Amino acid sequence: MPSWTSLLFLLCPLTSALGCDWLTHYGHASNISRTHAEHMGGQLTKEECPVSFPYKLYEQIRTTKVESQLVFIRDSLKLIFGLYRHNNISSVTWDTKETEHFLVCVYRQIEELDSCVSTTMPGDVKLRRYYRRLARRTLHCTGGSAESWELIRKETINHLQQLELLVNAIVASTSRRH
Repeated sequence: MPSWTSLLFLLCPLTSALGCDWLTHYGHASNISRTHAEHMGGQLTKEECPVSFPYKLYEQIRTTKVESQLVFIRDSLKLIFGLYRHNNISSVTWDTKETEHFLVCVYRQIEELDSCVSTTMPGDVKLRRYYRRLARRTLHCTGGSAESWELIRKETINHLQQLELLVNAIVASTSRRH
């Protein structure tokens, strides 16, 4: 088991390289938000989403600069947050407390990322387009049915997992450089 000193030496170059310490505790925050998303509803649906998951976008962003990757992560979290905050979720019987905890956790991550990256850096147009298509083809086409919200929750969990993999790759590449 690594000592706190060795962990500190591993993370110091990372935080100084990025100008913030958000990545040092992202794994914990990500795990909490994913756990809340999993617990706000019952068993995840086996139904396929009408919008293909954007694995290609995640692959493409891995080859860009760290700041672009952080903007992608922040924008993804903002778009996820927007799905839940700007639409009527009254049709689902989710645990209200878990849902609120999930949203608070995601919002806190967005705020922390905002302090780490440029707010003027343009976001990924394809990412925004994907989320608009996701909302339109699931929520808007069904009038926000409980089934469509379960698809959104399933896709959200998948995104949170992919974002955590992206952060792990950033941490690994940054620590190799120092």
